[in-house]
Amino acid sequence: MSKPAVAIMHYSAPPVIGGVEAVIAAHVRALSHAGYPVAVLAGRGDAAALDARAEFIRIPELDSLGSAGTSAALLGGRVPREFGTLVGQARAALAPHLARFDVVIVHNIFFKHFNLPLTAALWRLLEDQALPGCISWGHDFSWTSPSSRKAVYDEYPWDLLRKRHPDVTYVVVSARRQDELAGLFGCGREEIPVVYNGVEPDTLLGLSPQSNELAEHLGIYDRAPVLLMPVRVTRAKNIELALQVVAALKQHGARPKLVLTGPPDPHDAASMAYFNELRGLRRSLDIEDEMTFIFDSGPDPDQPIYLDAGAVGELYRLADMLFMPSHREGFGMPVLEAGLAGLPVACSAIPSAVELAADDVLLFATDDRPDEIAARILARLESDPTYRLKRRVRGRYTWDAILRHDIEPLLARATGAAK
Repeated sequence: MSKPAVAIMHYSAPPVIGGVEAVIAAHVRALSHAGYPVAVLAGRGDAAALDARAEFIRIPELDSLGSAGTSAALLGGRVPREFGTLVGQARAALAPHLARFDVVIVHNIFFKHFNLPLTAALWRLLEDQALPGCISWGHDFSWTSPSSRKAVYDEYPWDLLRKRHPDVTYVVVSARRQDELAGLFGCGREEIPVVYNGVEPDTLLGLSPQSNELAEHLGIYDRAPVLLMPVRVTRAKNIELALQVVAALKQHGARPKLVLTGPPDPHDAASMAYFNELRGLRRSLDIEDEMTFIFDSGPDPDQPIYLDAGAVGELYRLADMLFMPSHREGFGMPVLEAGLAGLPVACSAIPSAVELAADDVLLFATDDRPDEIAARILARLESDPTYRLKRRVRGRYTWDAILRHDIEPLLARATGAAK
């Protein structure tokens, strides 16, 4: 089933710098990545500043920088003689484009006084049933803004900025804005959904496209805790204990992800035998979704994956904890690497951990019960507010998560209302 075509409308679009423009760029990326046909309609902007899969349609009538004379008159509380003509021009400029889309997301134009002919034109299109599946996205409102309240008046067209249309789905970006808009409309706040702004983990964490693709493929953003083992597949690393701890974490109700970055030695029969033992143990513990060997995580089992040091470093930024249950280590460099990366450490009593970081890491014995180790890991992480916030943001407030949880239901609601 094809996905609905979405138009996003605002006075301006990237590369114009602004909070709304940044949100539009994020919406475009998330929708395009999820396979939605997307176009941005704006008075200013450039296609080169948007996701390459999206279309940019420049419509001068959408610009907030309109006729100076008209702006001066409206700011002074007077409706200029040419206002009706400007409304007709904006309507005529929009109508041919709107017919192509199933949903139109309108950012701020229904609420701000920056282009009142455009606002009035949208109302006419609504009355003519020519504005399909309309979602009005409210970032702020002229009627409640201390700086803009003096620029609006108790008559047409300013009254449109606090008027509710029954065919429009209204959305705001915070609980405060929800209260403000409910007050303007005289409705219950529960009638106005809140969709928060999100973050782009790949940009914020400085991930390469390859590492971000790997994180998405492994489902890292939807898992917690994410445990990192930057080691090769050898018996000295005690990987079977790691698998048992992951199974115990799952039994505790967590949604863990253990990522082991290093390969077995494909030229050593004993190394490959151990690797196959571990894969069998993983299957028997029912943790194939919860534990990943990077080595065989690609789409082609005959094409193993090897990570360089830079890619492993990026996984340190994604992980919640370094996990090292080794029987023995010559030194245990990952403990120091985790310290530099600000990553909590749970490890067996290897020399580097005891000598360099004993008071600052979670130490356990290799013969401790897996469920006891799992419980200690969860207790350590759950006591850390940084981890709790990171888990919440990663699972709920990335733009991809917001698309799934919030925006897609709105699109379904808007397309249903438009039929």
